[in-house]
Amino acid sequence: MEQLFPRTEVAGVSLSRMIIGTNWLLGWSHTGNAADQMIRERYHDKESMFPVLNAFLGYGIDTIMGPISQNPRMLDAIEYAEQKTGKRMILVDTPILNVSDSRQARAEAEKAVRESARIGSAFCLIHHSSAEQLVNKNTATIDRLGDYTSMIRDAGMKPGLSAHMPELIVYSDANGYDVETYIQIYNCLGFMMQVEIETVASIIHSAKKPVMTIKPMGAGRCTPYVGLNFSWNTIRSCDMVTVGCFSESEVHEDVEISSAALEHRFPNLSGRSSPNRNQAALGGKQVTDEYGIKDMNDVHAL
Repeated sequence: MEQLFPRTEVAGVSLSRMIIGTNWLLGWSHTGNAADQMIRERYHDKESMFPVLNAFLGYGIDTIMGPISQNPRMLDAIEYAEQKTGKRMILVDTPILNVSDSRQARAEAEKAVRESARIGSAFCLIHHSSAEQLVNKNTATIDRLGDYTSMIRDAGMKPGLSAHMPELIVYSDANGYDVETYIQIYNCLGFMMQVEIETVASIIHSAKKPVMTIKPMGAGRCTPYVGLNFSWNTIRSCDMVTVGCFSESEVHEDVEISSAALEHRFPNLSGRSSPNRNQAALGGKQVTDEYGIKDMNDVHAL
């Protein structure tokens, strides 16, 4: 049996500290149309997505984030994985809401929130593209936010904010809005972050509610070892890291790197592949002779 990944608690709900990201299942690579198409071709139905979800569930990583209620293919895959494994998944839905100040827009928003509740979402976090329309930097407020958090509460879910704009966390905490958790972009590259890494780190550490960090590897712009070690070692024990994977092998690798980071040890990983493995930079023959290693894949154990 695999060792279960650590958990945290948000608004009385136990969540895995690693959250399953959905960009690399739904086709949002943040690199280009070719990569998006590659993802969609590989993960075109519930059966093709199952191995990745199953790999996460094997570690007790049962929390999944994304605009699930507005992507039937993702919802089908989640329900399929639950049926196949007998394990329930915790949905952190991030629906895009029409936040225009009109009766029609409010009706559309209420419909989207009800759909989020219908699919069984535990948390409903207003998508950043919607929430940021409500921000007033002059008054340091998020105007009419209460209208939407009330909708979410009335539908039986816990409200939160997707905060690509870091001010959302600051304004929400300062004004005491009814928000249980935040999503915040956070990675060692500063990828898609709107201010310096140090500033966002400070905001996360000062946040009054747990933070779900996203894009730890900058959408593939840094290696998992670098990105995950940075994230796990610079957030609080109540915070989470959202990880998107393109295969079940990546799930196993990212979980091992993350577990090692939390346990302050070196991860059990294979050495870097190369046409010539007998190089000093890869361990080389001198290292293998000294330590009696016959398989270069075991160099990581030194």
